[in-house]
Amino acid sequence: MTKLLLSLHVLAAITTVGPVTVAASMFPATLRRALDASDDSEARATLKTLHRICRVYAGIGIAVPLFGFATASSLGVLGDAWLIAAILLTATAAGVLTLLILPAQDRALAETTGSASRVPAPLPPTPGRLATATGIFNLLWATVTVLMIIRPGSTTGA
Repeated sequence: MTKLLLSLHVLAAITTVGPVTVAASMFPATLRRALDASDDSEARATLKTLHRICRVYAGIGIAVPLFGFATASSLGVLGDAWLIAAILLTATAAGVLTLLILPAQDRALAETTGSASRVPAPLPPTPGRLATATGIFNLLWATVTVLMIIRPGSTTGA
């Protein structure tokens, strides 16, 4: 059962976190292009698609920690320091995505399409701020991935 849970956890991470990191990373450059050329309908359509990918896969991505907790429980490592660190980093990454990246993307879409944003804007979204938040998000996930691969007590012998 542990192997099945671990397989599902890894597959969920690859198929949900991967698309979000790529789409979120592409968004700031596409936003720059849309802001520089206000008549670029292709850039605006791409922004909508990238934002939708981030939103949808972020929601489906809840499967990653669910399978992760089930796997950790099965392995008996729920109290291990490396896992607690990975959980905290995962929660931080989720917070960056849901509190910074997705609302900024929503505001940017509203700005480039002229529609009303569903999210109040304390600061106007800029490609630079969005790129920074996305970089932090990606760095957090990279750190979690490394922790999962080289965790203490690993059976890989590394």
